[in-house]
Amino acid sequence: MNYGRLGSPESIPSVTDIPFRSERRALGDDAHRNRRRRRLFLVGLFCALFLVAGGAAAAFLAGWGGGREGTSVPTTIHSPSKAVSRACGMTRFPSLCVSSLLNFPGAVDAGEKDLVHLSVSMTLQRVSRAFYGASAIANVHMDTRLRTAYEDCIELLDDSIDHLSRAALTNHDTCTEGLSGATGGYVKDQMVAHLRDLSELVSNCLAIFSITSKNKERRLMSSGSEAGGGPFPVWMNRRDRRLLQVPAGTIPADIVVSKDGNGTFTTIEEAVKAAPEYSSRRFIIYIRAGRYDENIKVGRKKTNLMFVGDGKGKTIIAGARSVFDNFTTFHTATFELGWPGKHQAVALRVGADHAVVYRCNVIGYQDTLYVHSQRQFFRECDIYGTVDFIFGNAAVVLQNCSIYSRKPMDLQKNTITAQNRKDPNQNTGISIHASRILAAADLLNCTKGTTPPSSAGHGSSTPWNATFALDTLYYGEYMNYGPGAAVGKRVTWPGFRVITVPEEASKFTVAQFIYGSSWLPSTGVAFLAGLST
Repeated sequence: MNYGRLGSPESIPSVTDIPFRSERRALGDDAHRNRRRRRLFLVGLFCALFLVAGGAAAAFLAGWGGGREGTSVPTTIHSPSKAVSRACGMTRFPSLCVSSLLNFPGAVDAGEKDLVHLSVSMTLQRVSRAFYGASAIANVHMDTRLRTAYEDCIELLDDSIDHLSRAALTNHDTCTEGLSGATGGYVKDQMVAHLRDLSELVSNCLAIFSITSKNKERRLMSSGSEAGGGPFPVWMNRRDRRLLQVPAGTIPADIVVSKDGNGTFTTIEEAVKAAPEYSSRRFIIYIRAGRYDENIKVGRKKTNLMFVGDGKGKTIIAGARSVFDNFTTFHTATFELGWPGKHQAVALRVGADHAVVYRCNVIGYQDTLYVHSQRQFFRECDIYGTVDFIFGNAAVVLQNCSIYSRKPMDLQKNTITAQNRKDPNQNTGISIHASRILAAADLLNCTKGTTPPSSAGHGSSTPWNATFALDTLYYGEYMNYGPGAAVGKRVTWPGFRVITVPEEASKFTVAQFIYGSSWLPSTGVAFLAGLST
């Protein structure tokens, strides 16, 4: 069944993939419009910013019309079928589930499998109404902070229509978080008042899908690698396969970016703007060594892009946005920030499916790496920060990475991860595998002594807000080693556990957690599919 926009004149392919790579290897954005995919490989960039919304968020649900005053509108009252009652009874919001489905054509007589499609179609209709309703108040006066939050919501809601999946609920939450810090009377009230039903509808979609696939292998999105043999998926054509097999230095570039003016453009932003939309082949942008002070956003229409840099410490993309400057956290993303004193400032935000970040340094302070949504893989990366510096609601595996805690601001504590799942039917989380947790030089210099590196660090977990989520979280450790690996001083929360059997630990590996064995081979990035041996 195809899902589309309500009232939209055309169908726009959704963003799915943004893999990254380093050391003059290919960073590619591999998209085939007929499969509604998008891939982007970042190679050889020491620091880089890519704002890509893969799933999406929503706010402001326009009211359902109803009859005009004084006009009698005939209605038909249906009783829910057994399938509807059973499916909705397993959701978090059963009353809304029943009422919304009964008012949607075809739901009364639908079976459980059909209810999955119908619930998505119905939710898409509501999201579309919300988008067009919210867009109508764009000209209302707003201060800078509210305007930024409003534009985030519009962008995320627009993306939701194209890619309504597990990421939609994550981005509804992102929209709400952005609005929470803003003041704005009418606009804020209109946006917030209707967001709740929309988030609940998406939650119900997830629950209904979970019910129907309970006894099946869960595969949220087709990877396309089931047939054809070899390391490449069937959707990858011969030219792209050859492109990934040749040395990166021999790849011909369509655009060259150079600070000294000896290229096609002097800024990356110009190169991205010049790249074609919905390209049917890979479009290669080579970025020569240098520091590029830019905030780069690669939109979903810029498909099949490949970025190639000159390596770590050579090609650097930096920016200076922060929450202190009236940007939302979602909108601060850049790749490197040079100072700690402005609170939340994202270095890299990734919200695309099948995203790969390979041999890159991601440097910041608070909120460094925003693993926003979808399936992601980080390999051999160095990540620096102070507070919640790996956060978001993606399904992400960090493998063979080094994670450095830096000296925080006064009265702050070092906290590495802050996972943001709010719905039990989302299969998201942060898995740190075969990696090291260390103190950065500035943190070591302010302590009395030093300790060797550890696979688990010395810290434990800190509650976000009193006892919030302590009963429902899942925090596990498996075969960690080093000075900080002893679990005797860990928290005693109900959700904390020391994993003792490999079968449970395997659920968080590349193969099972992000289904990486089906799509990572096509990127050329090394990975370990199972547990370390």
